[in-house]
Amino acid sequence: MIFRISRISNASPIVGALALLLLAATRHLAAGALRPILILLIAAAIGGIFVARSISFTTAFRDLIETGDGTRLAGLLPIAAVAATAIVPICALDPDYTLFQAPIGLPLIGGAALFGIGMQLANGCGSGTLCSAGDGSRRMWIALPCFCLGGVLGSLLLPAALDLPSLPSFALGEHLGPVAGLLATWVAILALGTLLLRGRRPPNLRPALLVGLLAAALFLVARQPWGITWGLTLWGARAISAVGIDLTAARFWRWDGPAADLAATPFFAVPSLMDIGLLSGAILASALPGRSHHHPWPSLRGLIGAAIGGIVMGIGARLSSGCNIGAMIGGMASGSLHGFVWCFAVLPGCWLGVRLRPLVGLSTRAAP
Repeated sequence: MIFRISRISNASPIVGALALLLLAATRHLAAGALRPILILLIAAAIGGIFVARSISFTTAFRDLIETGDGTRLAGLLPIAAVAATAIVPICALDPDYTLFQAPIGLPLIGGAALFGIGMQLANGCGSGTLCSAGDGSRRMWIALPCFCLGGVLGSLLLPAALDLPSLPSFALGEHLGPVAGLLATWVAILALGTLLLRGRRPPNLRPALLVGLLAAALFLVARQPWGITWGLTLWGARAISAVGIDLTAARFWRWDGPAADLAATPFFAVPSLMDIGLLSGAILASALPGRSHHHPWPSLRGLIGAAIGGIVMGIGARLSSGCNIGAMIGGMASGSLHGFVWCFAVLPGCWLGVRLRPLVGLSTRAAP
């Protein structure tokens, strides 16, 4: 009897994830469209690795803040280095492919700091919120919809924020060419990793290298780097529109890109497909043998922290052009200066967020 209950318990998330993937893929299968299905499958593989290997940017930044140990964060930089191998040269040569770049100004710096606060309060970043929600975290079941709401709020603030003075975006591949741009990107990532390690031994890089390969594959199929937060903002925008609030009156949602993505169904917009795939892969990985399925509800303080953290993260992500994945990893992998600036700009917010964690029932201690 115990064996049967265990089998049913492990089967439930598998059925849920497969149903979500099938629902997302059905229309594309009917239309014979292979590209969206590949996006779903590659993103699902990334989500599975994040859960199976317990990859966490939130923990990595907390380690750096609390002990000065940047080993975990350095161990995640190969994701950007490997993905850059495809992104930098291809975007320098083919205008049909898009890289991630953003101007350097107050929206980026302030938004990254806000994101750092929210990330530590919610105990998860963009990828962490999706993957932990798929893994069964009740805290992230609260943080995820609040993140979506925060993304919409941030979108309403972004046009005015972008009117502030800023430095223009700068992508190495555009200025140096495909080969020199890629080499310069690798050198910049290596320099950052060396700074973070400070003579320490590098961690196991295999999970990050594998995710980097999948991120490169996702770029080749989607024709844009892997991102998280724009898809979540679209989910929030659709939910708000569903209750009768017209977002098209807002300046941001009249821009061509956001207007087109909002008009598309959730299963057709590429950013949404990436998030659906990531969540599905996390759900599948949660059913792996040996994983704990005991995820109690946090205290009221914890729920409040998850809600506030999710909203603040959403606002910060929209202002700073993404999260750890889209802004930092995606920016670095694009050879864009803003990705490296984001990595430093998030630190003050993380420092403050770590100091606020006890108020929402979370530990400030670095992970073992």
